[in-house]
Order: sequence, then C-alpha cells, then structure tokens
Amino acid sequence: MKNLIGNTWKSSQTSDYVEVRNPYNNMILDTVPNSDYDDINEAVKLANKAKKYWLGLSINERSEIILKFSDVVKKERFELAKLLTSETGKNIQESEEELDSLISLTTAFVEKARHMYGDVIPAGLDDQNDNTIQITSREPIGVIAAMLPFNFPVISFAHKVPAALIMGNTVIVKPSSKAPLTITKLAYLLRTVGIPEGVIQVIHGTGEKAGHNLAMHPDIELITFSGTTPNGIKVMEAASTNLTRVLLELGGNDAMIVCKDANIDLAIEEAIKGRLYNMGQSSSSTKRFLVHKDRKTEFVNGLLRKVSSMRYGNPMDTSNTLACLIDEEAAMKVDEQVKKLEEAGARVILGGRRNKNYYEPTIVVDVTVEMGVSTNVEIMGPVIPIIEFDDINTAIEIVNSSPYGLASSIFTNDIKTAFKATKCLETGTVIINGSTNYRSNEMAYGGWKYSGFGTEGVSSTLEQLSLVKTTVLKNVLE
Repeated sequence: MKNLIGNTWKSSQTSDYVEVRNPYNNMILDTVPNSDYDDINEAVKLANKAKKYWLGLSINERSEIILKFSDVVKKERFELAKLLTSETGKNIQESEEELDSLISLTTAFVEKARHMYGDVIPAGLDDQNDNTIQITSREPIGVIAAMLPFNFPVISFAHKVPAALIMGNTVIVKPSSKAPLTITKLAYLLRTVGIPEGVIQVIHGTGEKAGHNLAMHPDIELITFSGTTPNGIKVMEAASTNLTRVLLELGGNDAMIVCKDANIDLAIEEAIKGRLYNMGQSSSSTKRFLVHKDRKTEFVNGLLRKVSSMRYGNPMDTSNTLACLIDEEAAMKVDEQVKKLEEAGARVILGGRRNKNYYEPTIVVDVTVEMGVSTNVEIMGPVIPIIEFDDINTAIEIVNSSPYGLASSIFTNDIKTAFKATKCLETGTVIINGSTNYRSNEMAYGGWKYSGFGTEGVSSTLEQLSLVKTTVLKNVLE
C-alpha cells in the first residue's frame, strides 16, 4: 500500500516502511510507507494548490460528488468490512456497523451543510450601528490533517473527512499505522467518484514520525486527532509552534454507577455492551463499574453467567462474539495492568489470562478507590473492575476524581438521582440507564479535562471544521 499524494500512489522518499498484520493470525497483510517530512511537505503543497478550486465549487456541486462516494461505499460495504476486520481483528458484524455509520454520516453531513444559514444582525441594536447590517457566513479553514486511531478508523474517518470536504476544506488523512488499509481504500473510492487531485490525500506512517511531521507543518491549518491522551498532548505541542488549530478526541476512564434501585438485568446487559464491544478498545468503553453494596452480588453473578458463556474465535465468523486485541503488545499491557490490580489486593474471579493477542474477558472485584483504575489508569481491554459504594455522593466523587472526562453513566429509577448525576458528573456526556459506550451520529461527542476538547457529530462538526466570516454593510441604510 502506498501514499496518495496528489493524483499519484507512491512510496515514501525514504525506504522505511511499516508492516500491517492481521491481529487474529499475525499474518502480514501489507506494508505501508513510514513517511518523512519531504513526503508530507509535497502533500501539503498540493493540498494548498487544490483548495482554491475545491472552494470555488458550490456546496451543491461538492454534495453531489460526496453522495456518489456514499453510494459506492454501500456497494462495497461487505468487502470493506472484511478488510477492516482483517486489519483490526474486530468481529465482522462490528466492522459492518462501522461502514453503516460512514454511509449514514456522509449523507447527514451533506444535508446539514445544505441547510446551514448565516445570521443577519439587523441595524439599530446599539447607538453605533443604527444604519449598519451585519451578515455571517461559514468559510473553510483550509488544509486539514485528519489523524485517525486504530480502534474505530472508519467511524473516525466518517466524522472528520466528509464533513471537512463538504465545507470546502482539503484533507490529508494519516491513518493509524496499525489499521491503514480500509482508510486507504476509502480515499481511493473518493478519488474514483470525482474528488479532484490534491483535495483528499493519504500519508502513511507511525505517529512518532509521520504524525509528528504532519502536526508541526506550518501550512496545516487545523489538526483533528483521535487517539490517546499522551499522543494528543504531543500533537498539540507540535502544533503550537505554528498556532495550528487542534481538535482532540482523547482517552477516557468512563464510569458506570449502578444505584440501589437500578434495573440490574439492564445494567448487566449494558455493562457487557459497554465494556466488551471491540474488546474494550474504545475511549468511551465503560472502564469503572461503581455498584451499590446491596446490589453488588446480584450484579457480579449476572455478569459471571453471561460473560462466561461468550464465545471467542475467528472474527470473520458471525457466531463468535469475542475477538482479539490489536496486537500482542496491547494484550501484554492489559495483562500487566490486571496483575497490578491483584498485587494491590483486588481479586480476579473470571478470566485474567492472555494468549498472544487475545485477552480473556476478566471480572475483578474488591477494587478500591486507592487503586489506579479507580481514577487515572485507562485499561484498553476487556476488563471489568467493580468498585463498591454505599452513597451516591461518594460514587459521584469517585467518578470525578479521574483526570478524564469523556462520558459517564448512571442506572437508577429515580429521576431526581438521575438529574443530580447529570448536573454533578464532570464528563462531556452522561447516559441515564445506558452504558458510556454510546455515541449517536447527531450528538456533539467530546470530552472534558484530559479527554480532549472540541466535539464531533452532525450537530456540531461542520461548525468545528469551518470559520465564521462577518460581512459588514456599514451605513447601508443612510
């Protein structure tokens, strides 16, 4: 697989490359260039050259091209899903859901763009503007770098790329070096439906090399990044040299509160969805489970029954519900984090074993607030740590003690308790009677604190990927 620079698929100007492996069987699927600054500089120059023509098209003209892309993705949906599963290791049904989100979001962003109207600030609102009218419009930012994660590359692409294009921006995509193949195919499909040369380009490579060089380039005008908090900080540091705008969707240590009056069956069902989807490799996965002491035994026993019956195997087989992690390094890190919990006094009552890239779904009890997982340790794997509480105020305090603030959830039948949590929990999203791993296409999805800033979703993305321009008709009424 090569970089897409301008209209040409080409190797890096260096001989450095990265292997792309199938996480399930460790077979090499392909290689991608590990691009250096010269590769990136060439792409940025072409993106700058292309943006004048792309901006010159009307929203309707851009919409027609982008909707053709959505139609092509529908036709290629299953083949794209198989490619995504082969490089990420996630279940084929989860890959198909990602492609469905891309199709839906592409259409939604087009429709939203067609109905974005400026504001008119009428004359006479203050003494200085009795005869002056002001009109606002949305304008493209320019050259946007879209840096994507390995865990949900297609969804991340869906939120960043079609939205940026419809607003008249040119885009340089840097996929994760662990899952770059499906994204490259999507860029190819964009080119086949008529996206002009230089408007969409793909630069491959590691975050340390390609990502850093892209983030520090002076002619990149916005970086939209999804990934870990430490890597987001590095991107922001590199971008700060040029005052480049950044949007950061970062890590989380999302918590679920299960109150005394909760529907336990629902809480168990949502806990499994919230933690084991994509084997817990999601920033918004539920990673801490705070359960009222009077319901803990019931909650734990229900989890044990359901999780122990789940089946692991080839992710291409729809009868399997459990898959592997992205690579062995990721599985080893999860194993290390669970061992640290045991050393601190927690007990593993299910799972706790690793086999190459696979880590068993693991339930850990006797977790206390002093242990890292209760606050600042984000476990990117299928681990369910259970923390007991006896007072809702204490539970909220534990949730808020984390430096992360992506999402939180609460299970209760008391509307007052639910809205108290909504008011007090320091997270960008609070879900009532559902897991934290909830993200609708429409919602403004984003985190507080170390979980980043800026939001994505049909309700907010187009504003995030454009600039406000005010046209002043001074003394036009004289």
